Amino acid sequence: MSFRVKLNSFLYTPIPALPFQVFRIGWGLLMIISAVRFMALGWIEDHYVKPIFHFKYWGFEWVEPISRTGLYITHILIILASIGVAVGTKIVYRISAIVLFVSFTYTELIDLTYYLNHYYFVSLICFLLCLIPSPPPITDRSAYIPAWVVYLFKFQISLLYIYAGLAKINEDWLIHALPLKIWLPAHYDLPIIGNLFAWKYTSYIFSWLGMLYDCTIPFWLMWRKSRPYAYIAVIVFHAIVGILFQIGVFPLVMIVSTLIFFDFDKWMKKTENNVFDIQPIPKWLKYVLSFYIIFQVLYPWRYVLYSGNLFWTEEGYRFSWRVMLMEKAGTATFYVKDTRTGKEGLVNNREFLNDHQEKQMAMQPDMILQFAHFLGKYYEKKGIHKPEVRAEVYVTLNGRPSQLLIDPNINLMQEKDTFKPKKWILPYPY
Repeated sequence: MSFRVKLNSFLYTPIPALPFQVFRIGWGLLMIISAVRFMALGWIEDHYVKPIFHFKYWGFEWVEPISRTGLYITHILIILASIGVAVGTKIVYRISAIVLFVSFTYTELIDLTYYLNHYYFVSLICFLLCLIPSPPPITDRSAYIPAWVVYLFKFQISLLYIYAGLAKINEDWLIHALPLKIWLPAHYDLPIIGNLFAWKYTSYIFSWLGMLYDCTIPFWLMWRKSRPYAYIAVIVFHAIVGILFQIGVFPLVMIVSTLIFFDFDKWMKKTENNVFDIQPIPKWLKYVLSFYIIFQVLYPWRYVLYSGNLFWTEEGYRFSWRVMLMEKAGTATFYVKDTRTGKEGLVNNREFLNDHQEKQMAMQPDMILQFAHFLGKYYEKKGIHKPEVRAEVYVTLNGRPSQLLIDPNINLMQEKDTFKPKKWILPYPY
């Protein structure tokens, strides 16, 4: 049997649709909860409306926040589209999936300082929901779908976990138990288990268990015999993470997503003569999915193209499934100089940024550069002649003493944000 025949058999084998039906219902409910929560907490105003300046993703500088009313409408569209993805079929599902992907991804592209791995993950899942065949009605418990649909989502979930685990195989995480050694003692006052976090070896145990969990959990979920116990581990692991750290809906995202590994055979309606109408993947979709899979596998490794400490420079850090790996904080002081008079003034960052934006900017070089360019253009409009902008940025990484992050004498107005190494970032001193 040729490789192509084996591959087609693997991809097109009819499998029960129930695992995907459970997955999409859970995903729809999760997206509804997330959108309602976002509006209820007032984050539309805090994140998008009030800030004067928004940090941009590379290549998406054109994305701007629309009006306050438009942003609320966008989140209402997310809710309606989530309902369509959860229970819709045919054209309703197709339109809902596209609207959900576009509306959610748009909100995430507005400001780079709010980047989180699980937001990126949600956008990717929504994108994949746009590409698959329209699912059968959720009431049809005897329906079948091509195997590649479920495999696609399993691939994305497994990749997240495995890459997150591989990223934990580093000296700080495994040998020094950082940053958990910094974070866990702060929770010693929790009822019942609080004393556990004050024990000096707990951070080491959690660090190693976290790495082993991420690296292996997809395989335990794939194995039928270990799957129920693995899912209990998923719930316990993410529940603990959710209790200890303020990371929003991420624990729920993973608890819901991993449901797709189950077969749900007991709930399948048994029929003797199922008719399988499994259509081949269109040629254009094969190319799209092939590129998507290759990109997802390779792009997180781009950091190897840069020298220096990844956590310090953050060149190649985002979009690589590095979850909660460092405790990093900084202070950034900007100076604007009039090149005609030679006078230099100090910038009040709070005049332009909210607390979260300033916190994130002050430790990430590309954001520092963006803000410097914004300041240069802003003060040029105020009458400063060809302003020069420099920044004095001190950063602490995993509890070590603060050090200069970038060259404080560089005129940042002359630097551009590209994929090339940023030579104005100073070497990590430790």
